[in-house]
Amino acid sequence: MPFIIIGGLIAIFVIWGIGVQRRLVVMDENVNNAMSQIGVQLSSRFDALTALLDLAKGYAAHESQTLIETIKSRRSVITAASTPDDVLKQEGIISEALGRISMVAERYPELKASESYKKCMDAVDSYEKMVRTSRLIYNDSVTKLNRELRMFPTSLLGGMFGFRQRDYLEMVEEKADMPSMK
Repeated sequence: MPFIIIGGLIAIFVIWGIGVQRRLVVMDENVNNAMSQIGVQLSSRFDALTALLDLAKGYAAHESQTLIETIKSRRSVITAASTPDDVLKQEGIISEALGRISMVAERYPELKASESYKKCMDAVDSYEKMVRTSRLIYNDSVTKLNRELRMFPTSLLGGMFGFRQRDYLEMVEEKADMPSMK
């Protein structure tokens, strides 16, 4: 009889452990997916930015070419394995490029007035909104995972299964003060 009770308790513990592991896997994958989505949106922003630079090339060829080369050399792909710092670096590159494009557009009013320029800027703005949404989803997923990993008794098994708390994507101060590009 005691062997049955001990066996039953072991079975309950094993089933509970499997349930915890599965729940943590789902949460960890949600965080990875959210980071990948940020990568997709940033990549799309880079593509729209490149199109914008191509438009500016006709007005300020040397400056645009230098900026295109700089962006291509500093651009990296954001994946599920990327960190919030990687995302912030890429957003910094985009912000710098947008600032420089804005300066070119101010010097060439006909560029700023062109329909193609406006469409490209709308695309950049649209992708920026998608990045913001993806950041919110990422931070929400991180909150859920971190909360679960900190709560007893899951905290006991989380480390044993190799799960760790993740960092949040923080707001960039300069980005909040960015002027409108339109």
